[in-house]
Amino acid sequence: MAGHSKWANIQHRKGRQDAARSKLFSKFSKEITVAAKMGDPDPDKNPRLRLAIKEAKAQSMPKDNIERAIKKAMGGEGDNYEEIRYEGYGPGGVAVIVEAMTDNRNRTASSVRSTFTKFGGNLGETGSVAFMFERVGEIVYPASAGDADTVMMAAIEAGAQDVESSDDEHVIYTADTDLNEVATKMEADLGESDSTKLIWKPSNTTEMDLEAMQKLMKLIDALEDDDDVQHVTSNFSASDEVLEQL
Repeated sequence: MAGHSKWANIQHRKGRQDAARSKLFSKFSKEITVAAKMGDPDPDKNPRLRLAIKEAKAQSMPKDNIERAIKKAMGGEGDNYEEIRYEGYGPGGVAVIVEAMTDNRNRTASSVRSTFTKFGGNLGETGSVAFMFERVGEIVYPASAGDADTVMMAAIEAGAQDVESSDDEHVIYTADTDLNEVATKMEADLGESDSTKLIWKPSNTTEMDLEAMQKLMKLIDALEDDDDVQHVTSNFSASDEVLEQL
């Protein structure tokens, strides 16, 4: 089980998403504001904004919040946000990528560095772990969207690169530049997806035992609690037995 696609499921089982919903909405608002500021405020003309809104809606973010975030961009807010990627190693030597959006680079760098140190990790230089990942688009459909063959055919016809189907869901991967186009075509065939976003997909994974996973979860939880951090990705893998004990 790879960390890039299953971490949200672990969080959900632990009840973490509900507790952090307002913080999650805040992160979505920031992404929507920046996306609207960088491109057209009309999501039909701005793929990044369209995907940001789609992901926010998938997490039940209210329409009013989304519209307010777009109005902030039109009103001049979001000018000072800078997108920064941090890379490092967590407990057990697992690779970690942290994507942040900040108006104060020094504050964010200091916070991320101290969090890595506090929870048994090491912040590295840019590029120190990114080579272990591939930047791709990820579209997630529930198992109820169709059987594996049906979803596979729809994905191929839409121009996707790969599909992984399980008892719970179908995960479709695309080239990073094709995500918007593939997602739109698949939506016409299969309806609304559960999630559509750009991710860092691990090229290889690091197997974690229970103790290492517990330490890693503390690091990722702490990083995600930082208001400047948008996404955290790790290349961990763990057995079902380990995940069930978390």
